[in-house]
Formats: sequence, C-alpha cells, structure tokens
Amino acid sequence: MKVSDLARAAGVTAETVRHYTREGLLAPTRDPHNGYQRFGEQDRERLAFIQRARTLGFGIKEIRDILAHADHGDSPCPLVRDLLASRLPEIRTRIRELEALAARMEEALDAWAEMPDGTPDGHSLCRLIESLPAPSTDAAATAKEEA
Repeated sequence: MKVSDLARAAGVTAETVRHYTREGLLAPTRDPHNGYQRFGEQDRERLAFIQRARTLGFGIKEIRDILAHADHGDSPCPLVRDLLASRLPEIRTRIRELEALAARMEEALDAWAEMPDGTPDGHSLCRLIESLPAPSTDAAATAKEEA
C-alpha cells in the first residue's frame, strides 16, 4: 500500500501517516523501483492501534514506548496501566479547571448581557473585559506560568 492507500484504509490523512512515519511509529519499506514508501497489513493494524492509543490521550513519545515494548516481545500492558493511572489525576484537575473557566465565562456573559459596546478611547480597550475584577496574584502567577 502507498501512503494514500493506508490513509484511506485507516480514515486518516496522508499527512498523518507521514507524521507517524517521521516519528518512528510506522516503518514502511521502500519500493526498489520507484522509492515510494510501501505499507503492509501490519502497518494498517499498527496505525489502528496508534489511533486507539490517541483516544486514551497517549502522546507520541508514550506510544513509541508502548510499541517498543511490544516490538521487543515484552508486554506493554503494565506500562499502559501505569501511564493511565499517573495521568488520570492530572486530567481530573484539568476538568475542574475547565469547569471553573466555563462558570466564569457564563457569569461574564450574564453580566455583559445589558452592557453597551464601547470603543477604545486610549484609556479603555474593551469595557467588557475591563469590568471584570482584577485576578488575584495567585491566578496571575498561574496564568503567567501557563503562557
């Protein structure tokens, strides 16, 4: 299979196949006649595995590690469990942060519902945002770290 054939079979773009190949997750052979990359059924199955791993939030490096274990004949399952177990608290924290953000957005929209639009005048850029309370120093430090 060519890149485009594998992409079509897996329901991804050709660029996705090329990206995973550059990252070392797929290892096609080269057609000796034209130099094109050639993928087999094992590559299609590996790509399907990569897609499933991505749905669990695994990154390229983690998937590379999982595949390396499997390629060496070692079970990657303990690694997979450990990775998910260590990531889950981070995800739960991020969910709480996003829920708090959504609540702040809803409060702002409610507060702004009757406020008139303003024009920048040299002292004000957007009165809607400027009407919000100043962030606490802890929130400002967090925002600075995230940027």
